[in-house]
Amino acid sequence: MRIAVTGKAGQVATCLIERGRAAGHEMIALGRPELDLADPASVLRTLETAAPDAVVSAAAYTAVDKAESENDLAHIVNGAGAGAVAQGAARLGAALVHLSTDYVFDGKLNRPYLESDPIGPTSAYGASKLAGERAVLAAYPQNSAVLRVAWVYSPFSGNFVKTMLRLAGDRDEVSVVADQVGNPTSALDIADGVLKVVKNLASSADPNLRGVFHMTAAGEASWADFAENIFAASASHGGPSAAVRRIATTDYSTPANRPANSRLDCGLIMQVHGVALPDWRASLETVVFRLQTATA
Repeated sequence: MRIAVTGKAGQVATCLIERGRAAGHEMIALGRPELDLADPASVLRTLETAAPDAVVSAAAYTAVDKAESENDLAHIVNGAGAGAVAQGAARLGAALVHLSTDYVFDGKLNRPYLESDPIGPTSAYGASKLAGERAVLAAYPQNSAVLRVAWVYSPFSGNFVKTMLRLAGDRDEVSVVADQVGNPTSALDIADGVLKVVKNLASSADPNLRGVFHMTAAGEASWADFAENIFAASASHGGPSAAVRRIATTDYSTPANRPANSRLDCGLIMQVHGVALPDWRASLETVVFRLQTATA
Protein backbone atom coordinates (compact mmCIF):
# COMPACT_ATOMS: atom_id res chain seq x y z
CA MET A 1 0.00 0.00 0.00
CA ARG A 2 1.16 3.53 -0.76
CA ILE A 3 0.81 5.53 2.47
CA ALA A 4 1.46 9.25 2.84
CA VAL A 5 2.42 10.51 6.30
CA THR A 6 2.22 14.21 7.13
CA GLY A 7 5.25 15.26 9.14
CA LYS A 8 8.88 14.44 8.47
CA ALA A 9 10.66 14.75 11.81
CA GLY A 10 7.95 14.06 14.39
CA GLN A 11 8.05 11.02 16.63
CA VAL A 12 5.04 9.21 15.21
CA ALA A 13 5.82 10.15 11.61
CA THR A 14 9.39 8.85 11.93
CA CYS A 15 8.21 5.62 13.52
CA LEU A 16 5.54 5.19 10.87
CA ILE A 17 8.09 5.43 8.10
CA GLU A 18 10.28 2.85 9.83
CA ARG A 19 7.51 0.37 10.69
CA GLY A 20 5.60 0.87 7.47
CA ARG A 21 8.60 0.11 5.29
CA ALA A 22 9.42 -2.92 7.43
CA ALA A 23 5.87 -4.16 6.79
CA GLY A 24 6.32 -3.76 3.04
CA HIS A 25 4.38 -0.55 2.48
CA GLU A 26 5.53 2.32 0.27
CA MET A 27 5.84 5.16 2.79
CA ILE A 28 5.96 8.81 1.74
CA ALA A 29 6.87 11.49 4.29
CA LEU A 30 5.28 14.85 3.50
CA GLY A 31 6.20 18.05 5.32
CA ARG A 32 7.43 21.59 5.06
CA PRO A 33 8.13 23.38 2.86
CA GLU A 34 6.10 21.38 0.32
CA LEU A 35 3.25 20.61 2.73
CA ASP A 36 2.56 23.33 5.27
CA LEU A 37 -0.49 22.87 7.50
CA ALA A 38 -0.79 26.65 7.77
CA ASP A 39 -1.27 26.77 3.98
CA PRO A 40 -4.27 24.62 2.95
CA ALA A 41 -3.50 25.01 -0.75
CA SER A 42 -0.08 23.42 -0.25
CA VAL A 43 -1.67 20.52 1.61
CA LEU A 44 -4.12 19.74 -1.19
CA ARG A 45 -1.49 20.18 -3.88
CA THR A 46 1.09 17.97 -2.18
CA LEU A 47 -1.37 15.17 -1.44
CA GLU A 48 -2.62 15.16 -5.02
CA THR A 49 0.96 14.89 -6.28
CA ALA A 50 1.75 12.04 -3.88
CA ALA A 51 -1.44 10.17 -4.87
CA PRO A 52 -1.46 7.77 -1.91
CA ASP A 53 -3.86 4.93 -1.15
CA ALA A 54 -4.02 6.09 2.47
CA VAL A 55 -3.04 9.14 4.50
CA VAL A 56 -1.88 9.37 8.10
CA SER A 57 -2.31 12.87 9.51
CA ALA A 58 0.53 12.95 12.04
CA ALA A 59 1.94 16.48 11.65
CA ALA A 60 0.78 19.02 14.22
CA TYR A 61 1.62 22.04 16.33
CA THR A 62 2.81 20.29 19.51
CA ALA A 63 4.34 23.04 21.66
CA VAL A 64 1.78 22.71 24.47
CA ASP A 65 2.94 25.64 26.60
CA LYS A 66 3.80 27.92 23.69
CA ALA A 67 0.31 27.42 22.29
CA GLU A 68 -1.03 29.53 25.17
CA SER A 69 0.61 32.57 23.56
CA GLU A 70 0.23 31.32 19.96
CA ASN A 71 -3.39 30.26 20.12
CA ASP A 72 -4.25 31.46 16.61
CA LEU A 73 -1.33 29.62 15.02
CA ALA A 74 -2.10 26.43 16.96
CA HIS A 75 -5.69 26.51 15.73
CA ILE A 76 -4.65 27.22 12.15
CA VAL A 77 -2.25 24.26 12.10
CA ASN A 78 -4.12 21.75 14.27
CA GLY A 79 -7.63 22.77 13.25
CA ALA A 80 -7.76 24.12 9.71
CA GLY A 81 -4.60 22.24 8.71
CA ALA A 82 -6.05 18.90 9.82
CA GLY A 83 -9.23 19.74 7.94
CA ALA A 84 -7.23 20.42 4.78
CA VAL A 85 -5.54 17.01 5.06
CA ALA A 86 -8.98 15.40 5.37
CA GLN A 87 -10.23 17.32 2.33
CA GLY A 88 -7.22 16.14 0.35
CA ALA A 89 -7.74 12.52 1.37
CA ALA A 90 -11.42 12.79 0.46
CA ARG A 91 -10.59 14.11 -3.03
CA LEU A 92 -8.31 11.12 -3.55
CA GLY A 93 -10.68 8.61 -1.96
CA ALA A 94 -7.82 7.57 0.32
CA ALA A 95 -8.34 6.08 3.78
CA LEU A 96 -7.42 8.60 6.49
CA VAL A 97 -6.13 8.19 10.04
CA HIS A 98 -5.80 11.39 12.07
CA LEU A 99 -3.90 11.53 15.35
CA SER A 100 -5.33 13.45 18.27
CA THR A 101 -4.68 13.65 22.01
CA ASP A 102 -5.84 13.05 25.57
CA TYR A 103 -5.74 16.84 26.04
CA VAL A 104 -9.27 17.10 24.63
CA PHE A 105 -10.45 16.06 28.13
CA ASP A 106 -10.31 18.11 31.33
CA GLY A 107 -8.77 15.27 33.36
CA LYS A 108 -11.33 15.40 36.18
CA LEU A 109 -12.78 11.89 35.90
CA ASN A 110 -11.61 9.23 38.36
CA ARG A 111 -11.47 6.52 35.67
CA PRO A 112 -10.05 6.11 32.16
CA TYR A 113 -11.89 8.19 29.57
CA LEU A 114 -14.22 6.57 27.05
CA GLU A 115 -14.72 7.98 23.56
CA SER A 116 -18.28 8.84 24.58
CA ASP A 117 -17.26 10.94 27.60
CA PRO A 118 -17.78 14.72 27.45
CA ILE A 119 -14.83 16.63 26.04
CA GLY A 120 -13.52 19.79 27.66
CA PRO A 121 -9.97 20.86 26.87
CA THR A 122 -8.36 23.18 29.43
CA SER A 123 -5.47 24.37 27.24
CA ALA A 124 -5.09 26.13 23.91
CA TYR A 125 -3.30 23.07 22.55
CA GLY A 126 -6.13 20.76 23.60
CA ALA A 127 -8.72 23.09 22.09
CA SER A 128 -6.79 23.24 18.81
CA LYS A 129 -6.58 19.44 18.61
CA LEU A 130 -10.31 19.17 19.31
CA ALA A 131 -10.89 21.61 16.46
CA GLY A 132 -8.83 19.29 14.27
CA GLU A 133 -10.91 16.25 15.21
CA ARG A 134 -14.09 18.10 14.32
CA ALA A 135 -12.65 19.40 11.04
CA VAL A 136 -11.55 15.91 9.98
CA LEU A 137 -14.86 14.25 10.79
CA ALA A 138 -16.81 17.05 9.11
CA ALA A 139 -14.72 16.93 5.93
CA TYR A 140 -14.40 13.17 5.53
CA PRO A 141 -16.68 11.06 7.74
CA GLN A 142 -16.94 8.39 5.04
CA ASN A 143 -13.45 6.93 5.48
CA SER A 144 -11.56 8.42 8.40
CA ALA A 145 -10.61 7.39 11.92
CA VAL A 146 -9.42 9.74 14.64
CA LEU A 147 -7.03 8.08 17.08
CA ARG A 148 -6.40 9.76 20.43
CA VAL A 149 -2.96 8.95 21.79
CA ALA A 150 -1.15 10.13 24.91
CA TRP A 151 2.22 10.55 26.65
CA VAL A 152 4.14 9.71 23.48
CA TYR A 153 7.83 8.79 23.58
CA SER A 154 10.24 7.15 21.14
CA PRO A 155 13.91 6.95 20.11
CA PHE A 156 13.32 10.05 17.97
CA SER A 157 12.81 13.80 18.40
CA GLY A 158 12.27 15.40 21.80
CA ASN A 159 10.28 13.57 24.46
CA PHE A 160 10.06 12.82 28.19
CA VAL A 161 12.31 9.74 28.06
CA LYS A 162 15.12 11.60 26.34
CA THR A 163 14.74 14.54 28.73
CA MET A 164 14.97 12.29 31.80
CA LEU A 165 18.07 10.52 30.49
CA ARG A 166 19.71 13.85 29.73
CA LEU A 167 18.96 15.17 33.21
CA ALA A 168 20.26 11.99 34.82
CA GLY A 169 23.55 12.57 33.05
CA ASP A 170 24.39 15.58 35.21
CA ARG A 171 22.39 15.32 38.44
CA ASP A 172 21.64 12.78 41.18
CA GLU A 173 18.00 13.70 41.73
CA VAL A 174 15.21 14.84 39.39
CA SER A 175 11.93 16.40 40.52
CA VAL A 176 8.95 14.91 38.67
CA VAL A 177 5.20 15.48 38.98
CA ALA A 178 3.47 12.61 40.77
CA ASP A 179 -0.20 13.67 40.71
CA GLN A 180 -0.83 13.42 36.95
CA VAL A 181 -1.55 9.93 35.66
CA GLY A 182 -1.74 8.56 32.13
CA ASN A 183 -0.66 5.86 29.69
CA PRO A 184 2.96 6.24 28.51
CA THR A 185 2.89 5.10 24.88
CA SER A 186 5.74 4.27 22.51
CA ALA A 187 5.42 5.87 19.09
CA LEU A 188 6.73 2.61 17.65
CA ASP A 189 3.64 0.86 19.02
CA ILE A 190 1.43 3.71 17.85
CA ALA A 191 2.83 3.22 14.35
CA ASP A 192 1.97 -0.48 14.40
CA GLY A 193 -1.55 0.30 15.58
CA VAL A 194 -2.04 3.01 12.96
CA LEU A 195 -0.97 0.66 10.18
CA LYS A 196 -3.52 -1.91 11.33
CA VAL A 197 -6.29 0.71 11.35
CA VAL A 198 -5.24 1.95 7.90
CA LYS A 199 -5.45 -1.59 6.56
CA ASN A 200 -8.91 -2.04 8.06
CA LEU A 201 -10.21 1.22 6.59
CA ALA A 202 -8.80 0.40 3.17
CA SER A 203 -10.26 -3.10 3.08
CA SER A 204 -13.73 -2.66 4.56
CA ALA A 205 -16.62 -0.21 4.22
CA ASP A 206 -17.92 -1.08 7.70
CA PRO A 207 -19.00 2.26 9.24
CA ASN A 208 -18.05 0.99 12.70
CA LEU A 209 -14.38 1.24 11.67
CA ARG A 210 -14.76 5.01 11.26
CA GLY A 211 -15.00 7.67 13.95
CA VAL A 212 -13.06 8.36 17.16
CA PHE A 213 -10.97 5.79 19.02
CA HIS A 214 -8.56 5.77 21.95
CA MET A 215 -5.23 4.05 21.35
CA THR A 216 -2.62 4.01 24.12
CA ALA A 217 -0.35 1.45 25.71
CA ALA A 218 -1.65 -0.96 28.33
CA GLY A 219 -0.91 0.04 31.91
CA GLU A 220 -0.84 3.41 33.62
CA ALA A 221 1.63 5.55 35.54
CA SER A 222 2.27 8.97 36.97
CA TRP A 223 5.06 11.03 35.45
CA ALA A 224 7.14 10.16 38.53
CA ASP A 225 6.43 6.44 38.04
CA PHE A 226 7.40 6.80 34.41
CA ALA A 227 10.67 8.52 35.32
CA GLU A 228 11.58 5.82 37.85
CA ASN A 229 11.06 3.13 35.23
CA ILE A 230 13.15 5.10 32.72
CA PHE A 231 16.04 5.29 35.15
CA ALA A 232 15.73 1.61 36.06
CA ALA A 233 15.77 0.59 32.40
CA SER A 234 18.73 2.86 31.74
CA ALA A 235 20.69 1.55 34.71
CA SER A 236 20.08 -2.04 33.61
CA HIS A 237 21.95 -1.23 30.40
CA GLY A 238 24.73 0.69 32.11
CA GLY A 239 23.23 4.09 31.36
CA PRO A 240 22.60 7.19 33.52
CA SER A 241 20.18 7.05 36.42
CA ALA A 242 18.89 9.37 39.15
CA ALA A 243 16.62 9.38 42.16
CA VAL A 244 13.12 10.76 41.61
CA ARG A 245 11.76 13.44 43.93
CA ARG A 246 7.98 13.30 43.71
CA ILE A 247 6.33 16.71 43.52
CA ALA A 248 2.83 18.09 43.00
CA THR A 249 1.59 19.84 39.88
CA THR A 250 1.36 23.02 41.94
CA ASP A 251 5.12 22.79 42.54
CA TYR A 252 5.86 22.84 38.80
CA SER A 253 4.08 25.76 37.19
CA THR A 254 3.55 25.74 33.41
CA PRO A 255 1.65 28.12 31.10
CA ALA A 256 -0.72 25.35 29.97
CA ASN A 257 -2.94 23.27 32.24
CA ARG A 258 -2.29 19.53 32.03
CA PRO A 259 -5.06 16.99 32.73
CA ALA A 260 -4.60 15.31 36.13
CA ASN A 261 -6.10 12.16 34.60
CA SER A 262 -5.01 11.38 31.04
CA ARG A 263 -5.91 7.69 31.12
CA LEU A 264 -7.79 6.51 28.02
CA ASP A 265 -9.95 3.40 27.83
CA CYS A 266 -8.91 1.48 24.71
CA GLY A 267 -11.59 -1.20 24.72
CA LEU A 268 -13.37 0.13 21.64
CA ILE A 269 -10.41 0.01 19.29
CA MET A 270 -9.66 -3.53 20.43
CA GLN A 271 -13.26 -4.56 19.83
CA VAL A 272 -13.64 -2.85 16.45
CA HIS A 273 -10.13 -2.83 14.93
CA GLY A 274 -8.46 -5.66 16.84
CA VAL A 275 -5.74 -3.29 18.05
CA ALA A 276 -4.25 -3.64 21.54
CA LEU A 277 -0.92 -1.95 22.22
CA PRO A 278 1.63 -3.67 24.52
CA ASP A 279 2.24 -2.72 28.14
CA TRP A 280 4.26 0.48 28.33
CA ARG A 281 6.97 -1.02 30.54
CA ALA A 282 8.10 -3.55 27.95
CA SER A 283 8.06 -0.96 25.18
CA LEU A 284 10.01 1.47 27.35
CA GLU A 285 12.82 -1.09 27.66
CA THR A 286 13.03 -1.25 23.87
CA VAL A 287 13.18 2.52 23.45
CA VAL A 288 15.77 3.04 26.20
CA PHE A 289 17.93 0.29 24.74
CA ARG A 290 17.75 1.87 21.28
CA LEU A 291 18.64 5.29 22.65
CA GLN A 292 21.65 3.95 24.52
CA THR A 293 22.97 1.82 21.68
CA ALA A 294 22.60 4.78 19.32
CA THR A 295 24.89 6.89 21.54
CA ALA A 296 27.31 4.14 22.51
